[in-house]
Amino acid sequence: MAGPTIMRLSSLLALLRPALPLILGLSLGCSLSLLRVSWIQGDGEDPCVEAVGEPGGPQNPDSRNQLDQSDEDFKPRIIPYYRDPNKPYKKVLRTRYIQTELGSRERLLVAVLTSRATLSTLAVAVNRTVAHHFPRLLYFTGQRGARTPAGMQVVSHGDERPAWLMSETLRYLHTHFGADYDWFFIMQDDTYVQAPRLAALTGHLSINQDLYLGRAEEFIGAGEQARYCHGGFGYLLSRSLLLRLRPHLDGCRGDILSARPDEWLGRCLIDSLGVGCVSQHQGQQYRSFELAKNRDPEKEGSSAFLSAFTVHPVSEGTLMYRLHKRFSALELERAYSEIEQLQAQIRNLTVLTPEGEAGLSWPVGLPAPFTPHSRFEVLGWDYFTEQHTFSCADGAPKCPLQGASRADVGDAVETALEQLNRRYQPRLRFQKQRLLNGYRRFDPARGMEYTLDLLLEAVTQRGHRRALARRVSLLRPLSRVEILPMPYVTEATRVQLVLPLLVAEAAAAPAFLEAFAATVLEPREHALLTLLLVYGPREGGRGAPDPFLGVKAAAAELERRYPGTRLAWLAVRAEAPSQVRLMDVVSKKHPVDTLFFLTTVWTRPGPEVLNRCRMNAISGWQAFFPVHFQEFNPALAPQRSPPGPPGAGPDPPSPPGADPSRGAPVGGRFDRQASAEGCFYNADYLAARARLAGELAGQEEEEALEGLEVMDVFLRFSGLHLFRAVEPGLVQKFSLRDCSPRLSEELYHRCRLSNLEGLGGRAQLAMALFEQEQANST
Repeated sequence: MAGPTIMRLSSLLALLRPALPLILGLSLGCSLSLLRVSWIQGDGEDPCVEAVGEPGGPQNPDSRNQLDQSDEDFKPRIIPYYRDPNKPYKKVLRTRYIQTELGSRERLLVAVLTSRATLSTLAVAVNRTVAHHFPRLLYFTGQRGARTPAGMQVVSHGDERPAWLMSETLRYLHTHFGADYDWFFIMQDDTYVQAPRLAALTGHLSINQDLYLGRAEEFIGAGEQARYCHGGFGYLLSRSLLLRLRPHLDGCRGDILSARPDEWLGRCLIDSLGVGCVSQHQGQQYRSFELAKNRDPEKEGSSAFLSAFTVHPVSEGTLMYRLHKRFSALELERAYSEIEQLQAQIRNLTVLTPEGEAGLSWPVGLPAPFTPHSRFEVLGWDYFTEQHTFSCADGAPKCPLQGASRADVGDAVETALEQLNRRYQPRLRFQKQRLLNGYRRFDPARGMEYTLDLLLEAVTQRGHRRALARRVSLLRPLSRVEILPMPYVTEATRVQLVLPLLVAEAAAAPAFLEAFAATVLEPREHALLTLLLVYGPREGGRGAPDPFLGVKAAAAELERRYPGTRLAWLAVRAEAPSQVRLMDVVSKKHPVDTLFFLTTVWTRPGPEVLNRCRMNAISGWQAFFPVHFQEFNPALAPQRSPPGPPGAGPDPPSPPGADPSRGAPVGGRFDRQASAEGCFYNADYLAARARLAGELAGQEEEEALEGLEVMDVFLRFSGLHLFRAVEPGLVQKFSLRDCSPRLSEELYHRCRLSNLEGLGGRAQLAMALFEQEQANST
């Protein structure tokens, strides 16, 4: 019996042997967990339980047992927000910019000390070479009433004494920018500064130390520890040092006599704060170069020059530009060298990837072309030649290639020819004969792509010539994305809606007023409405009924229903009213800072539309003319449109924001031909109107006003940006516009085209024609 038993045990152990480590691990883990629980219970006090208890007084040991018996103390308690209605509501004031609320500061401010003799020469050269690299660049002069060059911010102190100029400059920096910047760089206008290197230097330095960094020079007759920073090569002051120096400026100005502002500042810092100039800090060396007289920057190749942050002295503006050209070329060569090194590393690493060399995109290091996931995402190519382009903004099949588009194509062709000659010289030299075909498209992931078919003439070293046709591909990659500076706008601006009403539109005005009450008056939007009632020459006279009586009654009813609301109306008599003439009447009745929203009786502006009007119309900068969504004719486009015949095209889009619960809505389109709605400031309109009156006088002006709309006035007689974009919040019911024969040929064509395109989509029009042919045949 022992034999079979032993055999069974051995077979059982053989089966359990792979699971033995798992069983031992589980046993050991459970044992350690039990030991840890016993140790925690033996320690007595649990800090987590200690923190939970009744408020007030010390905790006793028995309270932990009470916590085990009741779970009520562990249930979260939600305290609802309550505001006393008897107390006035205090609105929370937020800062204009989020960086102010977060307490963040800009990195570097540059102050340039200039004079009356060099303000229009050297200071202008400094501004043209480095102003676009720094967030703030200020010029300080002692001349009172100095004439400021364009694009420069000049601060005049009224005293040209060196110590006084330096003292007032530091005082001004502390008062106006002490809380906004971490570093202050002070330089003279005869100094060239390599802006990218200086910005990189400040990015490697700690902002929490008192630092006076520059080219250290010894005082005459002073010890080696007493050093000041030479002003000709510029110097950095930390914000903390400027804050500490501010209380001592008056004392230093009275006690220290010096003919040089940099020496005066160095003595002031040493005497008052014990801080001297240093040329090296935290492993960062302040490198400068002294340029010898009549030295050519193009021939300078020393390491001190090539690595310098600043160069001094610069005697004239042309030398400043030559220095800038040389350093820009050096930075460009360094950038190209780094790009080549990175591309070589990418090629070496691509071999190790699963895709291999097939996964290498062209050009190396740039994103691969966009891959469409459906036919709707395919990026189309635009075809062009040297004279024409075949994709026009107005939908025309062919239009001249001109302006920036022509310059872009010419630059692409010249670049292609330059690259071909660089690759094949000296064996071959190419000359362009003409462009056969050109294609381009914009890829949002890469940039502008070009494919060019060039007819070239190849010339060998022996002088043999031959015509060749070659296809080349080029890419203009997207560079660093920059944020365009825009004036500050706010959603708190009051909007003044202007509604011109003709006699034919009086019946639709009550519906507009009811919609205005529901979307603007009910939510208490910061907006007002002015009704412009346009009478004909024989309407509304003595004894004749008032065609706008119902409109006035509806406006009075809204004023009664919403106390404090006033709907103003103006009566105008005109035989052939134009949009510009009507706007002239309203403009004279309002202040220049009024934000107008010119609307129509078929438009229903809501809160979102008003907010976009406030954000997109910028005083002195931009006017906004939204594109509304126009519904099709319900007779041709019923709610449930039957499918059109083959090849009739897709069904028209539904209006944005339509409610699906109300059934299939009537289709429509964004009416690009109409420009009746617009948002602009009164001051901008008056400026454009004055320019129109100045360029067109007398009878010519009268004829022009008959054929112009407000958008055309801004487009032709204003320097503002004209922003035109679709507005999904503006949905208009179908209506035929009254195309006056007094309009200009272009406006009349746009009006007629808007009416024709607004009848229906291709599918609806095809079905209507099909049904008409069926009816005629029977």
